[in-house]
Formats: sequence, C-alpha cells, structure tokens
Amino acid sequence: MFSSTCPISLAQAPFPNVRPEMLQFPKVCVCVFLSGVCVLLCLLPMYTRRHSGDHSPYNLKRQHFSSPVPHHGSPPAVGSSPTVSRPGPRETQSTLIQHSPLSPQPSAPRMPPLWGENPRSSLQAYAKDKVSLRIMIIIHVMCSGFLFIQPGRLHSRSHGYTQTNRDHGKTSPSGIARVCISTDAVSCCVSQLSGQMVELFEACQQQSTDLERKELCRAQLQREIQRLFPLVRLYLAGSSLSGFGSRNSDADLCLVIQAAPVDQRNDAVYVLSLIQQLFYRLSYIERPQLIRAKVPILKFRDKVSGVEFDLNVNNTVGIRNTFLLRSYAYAERRVRPIILVVKRWARHHRINDASKGTLSSYTLVLMVLHYLQTLPEPVIPSLQNEYPECFSPSMDIHRVPEGPRDIPPYSSSNQASLGELLLGFLKYYTSVFRWDKQVISVREAKALPKSNSLEWRDKFICVEEPFDGTNTARAVHEKVKFDAIKAQFAEVDLGNVSLWLFSFPIVNPQFLFESLGLFTFS
Repeated sequence: MFSSTCPISLAQAPFPNVRPEMLQFPKVCVCVFLSGVCVLLCLLPMYTRRHSGDHSPYNLKRQHFSSPVPHHGSPPAVGSSPTVSRPGPRETQSTLIQHSPLSPQPSAPRMPPLWGENPRSSLQAYAKDKVSLRIMIIIHVMCSGFLFIQPGRLHSRSHGYTQTNRDHGKTSPSGIARVCISTDAVSCCVSQLSGQMVELFEACQQQSTDLERKELCRAQLQREIQRLFPLVRLYLAGSSLSGFGSRNSDADLCLVIQAAPVDQRNDAVYVLSLIQQLFYRLSYIERPQLIRAKVPILKFRDKVSGVEFDLNVNNTVGIRNTFLLRSYAYAERRVRPIILVVKRWARHHRINDASKGTLSSYTLVLMVLHYLQTLPEPVIPSLQNEYPECFSPSMDIHRVPEGPRDIPPYSSSNQASLGELLLGFLKYYTSVFRWDKQVISVREAKALPKSNSLEWRDKFICVEEPFDGTNTARAVHEKVKFDAIKAQFAEVDLGNVSLWLFSFPIVNPQFLFESLGLFTFS
C-alpha cells in the first residue's frame, strides 16, 4: 500500500548485489587512514624534539646528576651554583641580609639552564605542538566531512529538512547547520522510516476478528440490560469503532436511555449501580467496578474475548465524535497509520495517560488531524465544513451511525510519505504551533486564537472538542507535565534527525525508528 523503497536504485548500480550501505565502506577506510596520517604528522615533531639535542632523556639525566642541589645547613659543593630559597610571607629584606654565609644566596639561580637554551623555548615548543595538533584535527574533520557529503549537495533543500520548513514556509533559525545532509541520504532514511511505519501499523492495527468479538459482547450485553431498561440502546464507541484502535485496545460502550441529557452525578451513577449488580450474576463478566468521575463509568472484563470494557450512560457526544473520527480514518489512506504510530510514540514516552495529567488518546488523534488539515496542501479537509448535514450536533443520536456513510474518499494533492508527515507533525508542535496563544480546532481546520473564556483561561494545552466545544486536554493542568510533553516533541525535532544522519554516515533507519520510541510488537 505504501512505498518503502530507497530512492537509490540497486538495479542501476554497477554491482547489483551490493547494498547502498556497503558503498560507504571505502569512505570509512579513507577516513581511518587520514586519521592515522594526521596523528603521525602531529606526533612526529614532538617525538624528534624530545629524543634529540638538549631535550633528550640522556642529557636531562646527566644534568641532574652533575648539578646536585645542596642540603640545608651544609656548604655548597665547589664549582656548583647554590640554590635559592624563596622568602616566606613574613620575611623582610633585612632578614635575608642577616642569613648565615652557609645559606643560599638570593641572587643565585635555582637551576642552571640547558646548554645554549633559552628557558622559554620549551614552553614555546609545547605551544607550537598544540597549535599543530589543532590544525591537524581541523584538517581531518574537514576531510571526513567532505567524504560523506556528495559534491554539489551542500545547498540542496534535502526535502524540507534544511533551511526552510517546507510545510509551513518558515525559516528555521538553525537551518544553516542542517544543509550539510545529502538529499539522497535523507530521502532513503525517511522512505525506509515510512516502510517501518507501515509494518508497525499492519502488525498492531485492530483486526476484523477483534472487532467481531467486541460486537458480539455488545449485542449480548444489550439483551441483558434491556431486562432492566427495555427501551435502551447500547452503542460501541471509541477507538474500537473509529478505526484508530490496536489489537489490545479497550472498548467503550455508551448506554443511551433517553434523548435528553442525563444528570451524570446522580442519575448516571444510579443506573450504573443497577447494571453493576446485574453483571455480578453474569458468569462471563468479571471485576465490574464503578468509577465515580465527571463522566462515571463501569469497568469490567469479558472472559470470553478477554477485552476490557468501559460503560457510560448517555455520553452521546462520544458516539458523535466516534463516527466523525471514523470518517476521517477512511477518508485518506495515510491517516490511520500515522495516528497509530503517534499514539505508540506517546505511550512509549509516557505522555498518553489523562489519568496522570498527560494527553488522552482522543486528544492525540485531534492533534494529528489538525496538523494534517493545516498543511499548505492539506491531507484531509474539515468534514464538518464540507458535509455539515452529516455531522450536525442536533441530529438524532440513533441516526448518527447512518449519517457519514455516503461521504466519498478525499483526494489530496499532498503526496508526502508517512515518514515526512510524522517528522512534520513533531516539527509543527515544536516550533510552529503557539501553545500559549492558539487553540487546536479540527472543526475549523485551523488554529483559533485563544480567548479569555473560562474554557481556555489558564490552560496549558487547548484542544477543541468538535461538537460541544470543550477542552479535551483539560487533564494537563500541571506545568511540570506540560513541560514534559513539549520536551518529548522537541527531542525528536527535524534538526536532531539531521544530526543523527550526519553522525551515522551509514544510514540506519532502524536506529532512527528506535530513537523515536517506535517498536514493533504483536
């Protein structure tokens, strides 16, 4: 479905059996050879100077034994120069004059210089050696750099990872340091990153059999609950139905008992407590637990399928946004893979848990959709603006599943690969989006200015819920957690990716993939 081939064609190479990585081996050998030559050229003057003339160990030893230092209180040897003892801090000039004749004279040098040698010459030679070493290191670094940079590529755009942010048209402050990456190397690495994203998606995506097991359990539970409330309907919601779930995702259930809203604090808790007593009598349900939250839920596990369920009462906005996200998931073929990969990345870096003050999975999905909508060539449009009759907030809740069935797939002129979209997503929330002044809106397909309303005031992250307009990122209420989230986005910035590629001339996409925290699992 997605192309993951390297832009360097092996069929056109002179040796078809040679991989592109192996072509870098001669360059590495040349670099090692230059390193050895530089070190030898630098150390040779130091070696010859120390083993010839006055600096040789033989001359130093002979001078040491021919010029002994006299002991204090004994007369100096005939023909030898006396040593000098420095005056202490309390000694005066008169004290020095009154010293015994046997004491060393202050005017005598401590140790005679080498024959015909200036005392400063050794320091000058040492300084010259250091300068030589630095010059050779600079030459070596320049030679090594040019070996791994293809000629004529120094000022190439490198697919938007150099001086200009191709996606949003803003100049990067550190773009000059990024132009030293070969276009082919970046293209090959990003292309193989796209291939690994596809492999991860295919291994982790929810299978049709997983959805069937959840649907069977939903139908059975609806029949059981209708014994208590005959007119109720039970809907499957969340990532299991939207298309963004994985094989081990939990399932969300919404029990609709009436068209009008329900008091979540009292009525919903009462209904869930009755259902909890019912579930205690069902042999295939285990661990029913009532959690009293802003939207109370009943958590339980189905023994047959092994799936964990969260049941709520009349949270109808969850049904509406489930079918909205499902329409986005199947509007463009790149939407589902990149969202699954981003959720996996966030979970790996522990910023995907609303109960611990970080981002919920729903918020992450909206953030990715918003980025795909705001590109100069959007990958997806605003479906609520394009098809308002299919996603009307006033539509009867029982007609919501039928609403978006006739929406055709979206044809985007943006042909960016999955790897480019992933890196662009991280770049967008690192340096383009203004957390303190903007609100993420999928409904409007743009970033809205942050108002002073109660919903957005003093909030670190503002993500608009497409139907009721609330903040889906309200769980992030601590600055420490907010800084940790921003740090994870900045840690995998495009500049760092370029530095990784320059630090590892033999391009290793697996290294880049693991650095992002994306690991394939079954």
